[in-house]
Amino acid sequence: MSQQRWSEACERNRDPILAVLRRYLQDRHRVLEIGSGTGQHAAYFAEHLPHLLWRASDHPEYLPGVAERLAEAALPNAPAPWPLQAELAPVPGLAPLPDAFERFDAVFSANTLHIMSWAHVQALFAGLPAVMAEGALLLVYGPFNYSGTYSSDSNRQFDAWLKARDPDSGIRDAEAVDALAAAQGLVLVEDVAMPANNRLRIWGR
Repeated sequence: MSQQRWSEACERNRDPILAVLRRYLQDRHRVLEIGSGTGQHAAYFAEHLPHLLWRASDHPEYLPGVAERLAEAALPNAPAPWPLQAELAPVPGLAPLPDAFERFDAVFSANTLHIMSWAHVQALFAGLPAVMAEGALLLVYGPFNYSGTYSSDSNRQFDAWLKARDPDSGIRDAEAVDALAAAQGLVLVEDVAMPANNRLRIWGR
């Protein structure tokens, strides 16, 4: 039985995201995707950006479905996904990391920050220096608040739904995320408005 999962949202947002990725990743070589989820983005972006090695990663329980999807795609630039997650102990960061690997010149993550607890968001950013090469880019897609204000009624409703399901989750304030990025030497390069009241925010080292 297939272990693949499906996200309609991934199908809707993949082309708007790809348009931005084409602008920023044309001179990149290795991308780490954190929180690959269904693997739909990994397969699609690896196919349409063949000059990149696209390394998917996620919590181990989601990897069988991601690996199955990538195996079906049979793309030479989309190797097997890594088991990787934000962990709070023994120190906040990303784990487990392979014993030896080449650092990435771009890191991409979509629809993850509002699913994680704030402590895990902090851990994710704390772990970035271990995987990012000098001059690397960080690209994060999803909904954001600005100055504690929702950008739309639909985002307000979505945030209420998230918190009802898990009180530790929720749409994050852009300013708070920028502060986490700055603590890791990352500077906001662009904040791109995307369909359905989402953003694609890009930071550089």
